[in-house]
Amino acid sequence: MSNYLEAFGRALPQFLDGLLITVELTIGGALLAFLIAIVLGLVARFQNILLRGAARVIIELFRGTSLVVQLFFFFFVLPLPPFYVELEPILVGVLALGLNYGAYAAEVVRGSINSVPAGQWEATTALSMTPMQRMWRVIFPQAWALMIPSLNNLLIQLLKGTAVVYTITIVDLTAVFNKLRVETSVYFAYGIALVVYFVLAYILMLFMNGLEKRAVHKLGRQAVSA
Repeated sequence: MSNYLEAFGRALPQFLDGLLITVELTIGGALLAFLIAIVLGLVARFQNILLRGAARVIIELFRGTSLVVQLFFFFFVLPLPPFYVELEPILVGVLALGLNYGAYAAEVVRGSINSVPAGQWEATTALSMTPMQRMWRVIFPQAWALMIPSLNNLLIQLLKGTAVVYTITIVDLTAVFNKLRVETSVYFAYGIALVVYFVLAYILMLFMNGLEKRAVHKLGRQAVSA
């Protein structure tokens, strides 16, 4: 065991670097996924069949293809003709994670908005609100409280999805633990990996639970003031 701890001590700088990269991928991918989810989730409800159809195609494309294949496409294919677009590996990881999980989250956004009671929509019409006012002042705050639990699950899935990004030369946590496995054992290296990923996921869960409580509390205050 002392040899294992010594090996872990030697790998500690790489571990911290890998942890930072995993956190960067998670935060960057989550922010991009949220932006994509809001845009596609709203556009997928448009009456314009072209815009709605384009949103559906994008959603189904990235939901229906593997994250690994998307990573490989962005990393190996985009630099080739006719694209000639070469991105840094970390940007490729953020892009693939954001598009893949953003497509799933777009369905969460769309479904949550559709779940807002019809009476709320009718009330905004009676108050002569514009479509923008209707969505952002009444409908979306209620939908936001509904979508947070599902977004929480997707965020944790995104964190775990960062583990495949090491396949495009990024030295994240998974790559570090794979190297540690060679110097120690599979039990030691992957046992630590399980604990580290669990702690990260638990932190994300606490953050999202806080957002959910805040959103529900805010809705309650608005209902009382109304």
